[in-house]
Amino acid sequence: MRISRRKVLQGSAALTTAALISTRGEAQAWRPTQNVRVIVPAPPGGITDAIGRIFAAHLQTSWGQPTVVENKSGGGGTIGTLDFIRQRQDGHVILIGNPGPNAIAHTIFRNIQYRPEQLVPVSNLICIPNLITAHPSIGINSISELVAYAKANPEKLAYGTSGTGQTPHLTSAWLQQLTGIKMTHLPFRGAGPALTGALGGEPPILFDNLFPSLPQVLDGKLKGLAVTTLERNPLAPNVSTVAESGIEALSKFDLSSWICAFYGEGTPAPMVESLNQQCRSFLETDDAKKRFAVIGARADYQTTAQHKAFVQAEIEKFAGIIKREGLQMDVN
Repeated sequence: MRISRRKVLQGSAALTTAALISTRGEAQAWRPTQNVRVIVPAPPGGITDAIGRIFAAHLQTSWGQPTVVENKSGGGGTIGTLDFIRQRQDGHVILIGNPGPNAIAHTIFRNIQYRPEQLVPVSNLICIPNLITAHPSIGINSISELVAYAKANPEKLAYGTSGTGQTPHLTSAWLQQLTGIKMTHLPFRGAGPALTGALGGEPPILFDNLFPSLPQVLDGKLKGLAVTTLERNPLAPNVSTVAESGIEALSKFDLSSWICAFYGEGTPAPMVESLNQQCRSFLETDDAKKRFAVIGARADYQTTAQHKAFVQAEIEKFAGIIKREGLQMDVN
């Protein structure tokens, strides 16, 4: 087929026009015009802080504005979250969220001072499973054996967590609610003390985040019973999921810790969309993928609509667990 010079020129003009339109579209994407603040409602050194910091570094490089992380801990993450809500919502202040202040707090705290509608879900960043372990001395090697033992010995089996109302505790509460078993809760002041107790066999069962327990499982000091997501974790492929227990009531068991990005109520849509695209580009970087692999986390980009639905579903899931458990606390 013969192609005329005129058609080539027409095609070239069309491509040039399309490129200009694309360039203009990119140029119109909102970008910050001053320093960006990333509020992390948790102390330095934890997983929320770590993800917040590498995300902030990405934003600084991509947006070209100095980006500072501010740790504001206390009240299960509610103090930093409330401080964020009180800021001017002009796109220059971002909140790093997690289940504590953004799903659990709305039901468990009597004196919560903010509402879900005051936060604009932008995107999830990562999901990471919780881990259920047993001390080798008790001879429990799976979730099905744990349930059978607990049914035969109601309330005689003790389990530890990092504290009342945190995701490991609510993981255990949900498992007990679904299976009808009763165990005795021993809440510790943090994951470190809980792990120390479990390594000594007191308590013999531990519900924890994936870390710090996983290295102890890999070293044979604790028996990994299950991870709490629907998929096995690549760092521990031999540890089954709760859903794989063979117990029908647990066949859809899926609970994880997650870290996400929020803007505040009233933030203009172009700013929300701009941050959402930054979340996506961040999760696609090789550096982020390598860092996530080390901690057994899964990148979890979501559109703003998907993330809004996800956060609402998490609020409702935890609300059901908390209400059935009869848990009520005060922010202090």
